[in-house]
This record gives sequence, C-alpha cells and structure tokens, in this order.
Amino acid sequence: MPFEGLASRLQNVFGKLRSKGKLSEDDVNDALREVRLALLEADVNFKVVKDFIAKIRDRAVGQEVMKSFTPGMVVVDIVNKELTALMGGAQSKLARSNRPPTVIMMAGLQGAGKTTSAGKLAKVLKKENHRPLLVAADIYRPAAIKQLQVLGEQLQVPVFALGDKVNPVDIAKQGLQHAKDNGNDYVIIDTAGRLQIDEALMEELKNIREEVKPDETLLVIDSMAGQEAVNVAQSFHQQLELTGVILTKLDSDTRGGAALSVRAVTGLPIKYAATGEKLDALEPFHPDRMASRILGMGDMLSLIEKAQEGIDAEKAKEMERKMRKAEFTFEDFLEQMEQVKKMGPLDQILEMLPGAGKMKGMQNVKVDEKQIDRVQAIVRSMTKQEKLKPEIINASRRQRIAKGSGTTVADVNRLLKQFEEMKKMMKQLSSMMGPKGMKNLKSLKGKMGGGRRFPF
Repeated sequence: MPFEGLASRLQNVFGKLRSKGKLSEDDVNDALREVRLALLEADVNFKVVKDFIAKIRDRAVGQEVMKSFTPGMVVVDIVNKELTALMGGAQSKLARSNRPPTVIMMAGLQGAGKTTSAGKLAKVLKKENHRPLLVAADIYRPAAIKQLQVLGEQLQVPVFALGDKVNPVDIAKQGLQHAKDNGNDYVIIDTAGRLQIDEALMEELKNIREEVKPDETLLVIDSMAGQEAVNVAQSFHQQLELTGVILTKLDSDTRGGAALSVRAVTGLPIKYAATGEKLDALEPFHPDRMASRILGMGDMLSLIEKAQEGIDAEKAKEMERKMRKAEFTFEDFLEQMEQVKKMGPLDQILEMLPGAGKMKGMQNVKVDEKQIDRVQAIVRSMTKQEKLKPEIINASRRQRIAKGSGTTVADVNRLLKQFEEMKKMMKQLSSMMGPKGMKNLKSLKGKMGGGRRFPF
C-alpha cells in the first residue's frame, strides 16, 4: 500500500482519539506530536509538516470539536480535509489540445521510471479510446529506444524512432509531424535523463519544448527518493515550467513523503501515480481518495471504477442467474477468478475497503497470488464433467486431480469444501451481481460524488 508505514502510524494515533468520549487540548497536542514525527520519518518536507500541523491544531482545538459528541471523528475529518488539500485538493486531469495532437513531454532523472511511465501513460490513453504515439527521443541511455519499442509492441501502440544518431530535437519535431500525418491524437515524447541535473540536459529539454510546444511537460520522480525528489522537482520546474508530476514506486514504503511534499513545495499537481511495475499500474492521482486510504477510511470510488472496468456486465448477468438457481460450476468459478484478477492485485483491492486495516487478520495483509494460481491449476486439472458436477469427484479422481495440478489430495479436498461453502454464500449475495449489481455500483458512485467518505 502507498505510505504503508505512515498510514499504519496515523491510523493508530487516530484510533486512540476515536475511542475517547471527550478530548482535551492535551489529547490533541499529544496526537499531533505523533503525527508530526510520523510525517518527518516519512521524509515529508519540514516546513510542510510545520504548516500542516499548525492548520490542524487551529481547527482541532476549537469549541466545535471539544463540544462534539464524537470529537475524535471530527479531528479525523479535519486531518482528512487538510491532507487532501496538502496533496492538491482535487484531481488534476491531463490537458487536451483543441487542435490535436496533444503533446506530452516526459522529463526526469535516470532511474525514475520515465520510459516505463511513458508506456503506462500510453496504455491509460488507449483504454480511453485515444490513439497515442510514443516518440523515442532518448538517444543516450543504452537500449532506451529498444525499451520503448518493446513497450510499444506489448501495448500495441506505435513508436516513432530515428535511431541514436539523430538530434533529439529533430526526432521530437518529426515525431509530432508523423502523429499529424497518421491521426494520432496524443504524442508522448520520452526524453533523455541524467544521473543528476546538468546544463546540457536542461538545454536539450528546453530546445525540445521550444520546438514542439507541449501541452503537458510532466516530471517523473521516484517516490523512494524522499525529500530529494522534491528538490529535483523544484530544479526542473525552474528551468522547464512543468505542468505536473508523475510519481513512481508509490507502492514502496520507503520515504514516501514526496507525494505529501511536492505539491506544497512546488505548486505542481500530481497527475498520475504508479503503484506497481505492471503496465496497468498507473492511476490518476486523486488527493481525496489517497488521503482517505492513508487514514484507513478506504477508497470505494476507485474500487467501484475497477469493478466497472474489470467485470463484463453480460457475463455478470449470466452469473447472477446461475447463482440464483444454484447452477454455479467450477467453469464459472474459473471465469469469475479471471474477472476479479483483471481488477488488479488483490491486496490492493482489499486495502480500498473502508476499515479493512482494522479487521482482524487484515492488517498488512499480503495476498499470495501463487495460491490463486494453485487453485486455478486444480480446477484446470478436472475434466469438463467434474467441473460441471463436482459431486462425482471420488477418492481416485481427487488423486488424479492432485497429481495433474502438482498439489496434494488435501489441497483438492479443501478446495471442494470451500467451493460448496462459496456456492451457498454466493447464492445469498446474488442480488449484488449482474446488471442490477452494476447499476447499484454506478448509483453508489454517483451518490458519493467523489467526496463522501466512510468514517470507519
């Protein structure tokens, strides 16, 4: 989870406040002292922490808090709002030119994940029915062009390259013309990075910017770099007039304070955040949702969006019918597992549930994806008849299935028992599935309106 260590500490602090019937000024000050230490240890900028704590204290020691029936909840709500404001307040969407193509120039130091982020961004745009073009303008780093071409092949996104002997400014210029000629509505230019900021790098980036006049100049920074990431952002912004930031490695627990500092220090919005290495692990950055997740209040809006993306409505309708009539088979089970896996890593899905961090056994939960693979292997080792009628699976069949899936008979027995229990449970929950369920999800999302929180 993003900010896992910080989130755990903050949730413990506010958990103590929630349990109190009344709050004194000393209670608030003690809690804010712990919050201050947690933020500094996460490498949040010192001045940012100082201002943040001062704003909360001003609001949290007022009469409305002290006289409230639920003072702890009021304080948490204040922190949630201030944390949201600290990270930018509202989502900052990607610019779109009135005269396509929209040009996005990627900048950053080597090792920040710039080329991979360019590919991930292309995938995001393609999913939104755009026609992005990747332009390989990094001629210095060995294999940078090849890396972008490989990403393009995986994503089925075209890549414009002229090799490493052509001036990057000319590559960017010709790439833009290629996009115009071929109907691409977004151009993502992968520029060169350095191990550190130098004059030659900045001059080249300025020349590219002057030539293609990008609608967005996005800096890719490594969240693990902590305060240094903010210093890098300041340096680039002074030279290039950046329009936003993409944070990488936000799933790491190491010095994640960059996301909490970069907006306050530079004024630049965080446009996207990468929460994993896979090409679909780039998400629009929603300050309100991130604040909610840090404080253990869940992120139902993102969860609903993932469900709407990953679940096929027609298949869900058929699944609902089968569940109601108790016709759910192992064939359906396999299909259901595939649809759930499309939503992303299961531990990331679970952490979006409100209050999941406080559920017994859910703290710092790590879902073993290999266990899921083993379950799928067991099911795939069954015959078609066995998948349709698991009740026919006798002792000899169980031995064959175990051998075919590389598991044990005990594993097969366990799955068969769990499957029967799951069928009973799914029958009870069938009203949540299918078009009615998807309609309910959309309705819930609309009612939440991006701002409602679950105060668990």
